[in-house]
Amino acid sequence: MTDLSLVLVPQTPADLAAIEKLDERAFGPGRFARSAYRLRERVEPDYALSFVARVGTLLVGANRMTRIRCGGTPALLLGPLTVEPAFRSGGIGEALVMKSLEAAKANGHGLILLVGDMPYYGRMGFKPVPPGRLIFPGPVDPARLLYCELIEGAFDGVKGKVLRGIITESPRPSSEGP
Repeated sequence: MTDLSLVLVPQTPADLAAIEKLDERAFGPGRFARSAYRLRERVEPDYALSFVARVGTLLVGANRMTRIRCGGTPALLLGPLTVEPAFRSGGIGEALVMKSLEAAKANGHGLILLVGDMPYYGRMGFKPVPPGRLIFPGPVDPARLLYCELIEGAFDGVKGKVLRGIITESPRPSSEGP
C-alpha cells in the first residue's frame, strides 16, 4: 500500500467546484445566509494566500483569504476553513490556517479577520475583537469575531464597518460643482 502524505498547495480556479462541494457537505445550504459569506459573494479569493490540502489526488481541505477593509484599513478575511469530515482532528485545518498566515505575512499583509471559535483559533494567534470596534454586515456573534496581527500594532486604531475589497487610494475631491 502506498503511503499518501498531506500536501498543501495554493488554490486555483480549477479547485473551486471541488471546494464548493466540500463546503456544501460541511456547512449545508444555510452557509449562504452567514454574514462572512456575504462579504465573499462575487469576490475572488486571493489565490496566493488561499490553500487546498490534498492526500494523493483527493482534496480533503481548503481555506480562503479574501481582501476586505475594516473601516479604512485593508485586511484579509480568513474562511471558510473546511476539512473533509473523515479527515478532521488530524491537524489539516490548523496547517491550512498557518500556511495562509505565513503567505499573508510574506506578502506584506498586516491584519486578518475571521468569524470562528476562540478555543480553536486562539492557539494560532487570533484574539477577540473588542466589543463595538467593528461593525459586520449582518448578524455576527461578537464573541466569534476574531483578529490576528501579522504586523505588531496592525489592529491599533482599527474601527468601523467591515466591507468588501480594499482601499487602493484616497478619494479625490471632485473638481465639478454640486
